[in-house]
Amino acid sequence: MNIDWAALGSVFGVSLVATVALVGLFTLGIVGLAKQESASAQGATGSVALARVGAYTCFALCVAAVAYGIYLIVA
Repeated sequence: MNIDWAALGSVFGVSLVATVALVGLFTLGIVGLAKQESASAQGATGSVALARVGAYTCFALCVAAVAYGIYLIVA
């Protein structure tokens, strides 16, 4: 049995980068929702909308990345 170490390393590297990116994107979404709540408490309406749109965009990108991963597995 021969193991292709280069391919294994490549899969490991891509998986690591994708995981860190996805967790980071989700974290930005959570931070955006927290900023939205603090801006709402201070009465800044423009910041509330911007924080909410940014957070929802981060969550939508997370959903798209997960859906693409499932598509790659199924196809």
